[in-house]
Amino acid sequence: MTSAGTSTGNHFAVHHKTARVNDLDVFYREAGPQNAPVILLLHGFPTSSNMFRNLIPRLAESFHVIAPDYPGFGQSSMPDHKEFAYTFENLTNVVEKLIEQLGINKFSLYVMDYGAPVGYRLALRRPEQVQSLIVQNGNAYDEGLLEFWDPIKRYWADSSPENRAALHFLVEPKATRWQYENGVSDLTLLDPTTWLVDQVGLDRSGNRDIQMDLFLDYGTNVPLYPEFQAFFRKYQPPMLIVWGKNDFIFPPEGAAPYSRDLKTIETHLLDTGHFALETHGEEIASRIETFLGNQTSKTA
Repeated sequence: MTSAGTSTGNHFAVHHKTARVNDLDVFYREAGPQNAPVILLLHGFPTSSNMFRNLIPRLAESFHVIAPDYPGFGQSSMPDHKEFAYTFENLTNVVEKLIEQLGINKFSLYVMDYGAPVGYRLALRRPEQVQSLIVQNGNAYDEGLLEFWDPIKRYWADSSPENRAALHFLVEPKATRWQYENGVSDLTLLDPTTWLVDQVGLDRSGNRDIQMDLFLDYGTNVPLYPEFQAFFRKYQPPMLIVWGKNDFIFPPEGAAPYSRDLKTIETHLLDTGHFALETHGEEIASRIETFLGNQTSKTA
């Protein structure tokens, strides 16, 4: 395991590490006291743990924060899609093995976009270990898959080369930038390097096929929605929802149904788009601190 951290000289520094997991190099960011409550940050498409770059140091004073890059994303290994099956089950396998190696037994999950099915699959495997859930534009209900998903649903129903090719635009620079800008009223709040960094990852040779495989496999998450919901009802993890309400990909219709299944739930619909941390990072961080602090005081 290799490590390269910042040089601030205190334990709140963000460390950039790589672990060997199932013959893959898995990059992750880590910060905060080792004995503090753990928050596992699970990123979405088409980004990486870079989406949490500002949130991690903000939370590190109170929490032990870990944010991995999935295979095919960010700084983690990117094996050819013919050699490694890019499925949500396999992404979950890698994340689960990483937390095993790190000795993480109890954790809260921050899930966003792809991070939701990865995190909820992990929760089904380790329900007693999940202490709470923080949801940012992450879906677990049919109501949340609206217009954006229509061409992807066609691909699920018929994975023909034509339907696959029809989704290629989703990995092009215009679409990547659109994900950040859509639904944001003040574009000057956005750091343009975010979508440039994401696009570098998407433009790597072979990555488009990886993303097309994952678009197809996302369809395997939908039949698990009833299981995710059953987990919510049975284990009742406290949930904080911080959702960009102008998101076209995961609209707020996906946030509302969580309250059907959870008793301890706090919902904040933010006036922003898909990547809410880019414009509302400080508010989200403060709400996490307050929400998780309240849960700790109730169990103390």
